[in-house]
Amino acid sequence: MQSEEVKMSSNIRNICVSLWAFFLLLVATSCGTAEAHSSSNSYITFSTQNKSSVLRADINLRDIDLVFDLDQNKDGKVSWGETLAKTAEIKAWLEQGIQVGTTSQKCSLEQLDTKASEHADGIYLSVEWILACNGAAEDWQTGLTLKYGLIFDQDNLHRALVKIDLPNFQSSAILSPDRPEAALTQANGSIPHVLAQYLIEGVWHIWIGIDHVLFLLSLLILAFLEPTRKSVVQWPAVKNVKTAVLDVLTVVTAFTLAHSITLGLTIFKWLEPSADLIEPVIALSVVAAALNNLLGWAALRRWQLAFAFGLVHGFGFANVLIDLGLPSDQLAVALGGFNLGVELGQIAIVLVFLPLAWALRHTIFYRWVVVVGGSMTIAVLGIIWTLQRTGNFFWLY
Repeated sequence: MQSEEVKMSSNIRNICVSLWAFFLLLVATSCGTAEAHSSSNSYITFSTQNKSSVLRADINLRDIDLVFDLDQNKDGKVSWGETLAKTAEIKAWLEQGIQVGTTSQKCSLEQLDTKASEHADGIYLSVEWILACNGAAEDWQTGLTLKYGLIFDQDNLHRALVKIDLPNFQSSAILSPDRPEAALTQANGSIPHVLAQYLIEGVWHIWIGIDHVLFLLSLLILAFLEPTRKSVVQWPAVKNVKTAVLDVLTVVTAFTLAHSITLGLTIFKWLEPSADLIEPVIALSVVAAALNNLLGWAALRRWQLAFAFGLVHGFGFANVLIDLGLPSDQLAVALGGFNLGVELGQIAIVLVFLPLAWALRHTIFYRWVVVVGGSMTIAVLGIIWTLQRTGNFFWLY
């Protein structure tokens, strides 16, 4: 009887390992072109030049290529010459997708300049227009509306980061497929608006930040097993839910405290490490957290990993927040809103994961597929992201 149970257990284990191997193969073959953050940003700026209102749009050439197929020689890069060949079409597309007006009129756009500009994530097409609205000087205070509709059909994670920088009026907005319009009034600079705006972006960022999510989940999956000196697949299930919850809270608190520290230090310009260094280290943290699960009794304490690498993830959050265009006069409000949003998004993930892991903790499936298979799959993804972010193996893009 015991022999039959052992045989059945072995068969179940083999099935679980086979399922994991098949899943790993799918991940390895389909994620070669996947980035941990696949979203893109454009930058819309309102300012004054020689007493005229000027609208500037910076759009990544990579994003424009999604619409116009600019890469004619198919070398994987979009050159400035390839972009200029379709200038007229692009200009018409921009003016159709970026509209400013009041309730009674649409402002006209008189092209002022077109040039290439460099941002942290590549080369952008920068176009400037003189904005002509009747009574424009007053309308900035009373009711201009920006409507934005570029790239959303090609990338639903795309964001337009709007900044108003006028002598007596500064404000910002973030536009998305769900929020394609913004009222360009001083109400956008109110504390409740700024807090809500950046809170939503904080939640959204943690949800689309696959690397952050997988790092966190890697640190949580062992919270539902009781450590012993045996192999991790032989660890017994935790009997008391309080023990598991306290373990989860310890890890999440360490991660929260750490990334909050470096997020604040970076935003207030006390520390400003390069994104070229931070992003590969974040990817490596995913690998380290995942492989640590397979070490069993010899594994490092997970809350310590959460704190150490959480400091690095905080720099990553800060880079995103800076890209969103922080209002200089309400920096603390924007920072607080974004950080609170990250925490709420993180809590939502934990609340979904915790009951599922608790229900499965007794099963072979949990040990072999979730713990072993999941950790190895996450490690593979982390290695892919590391190679992408260090510029190695260009074929991964």
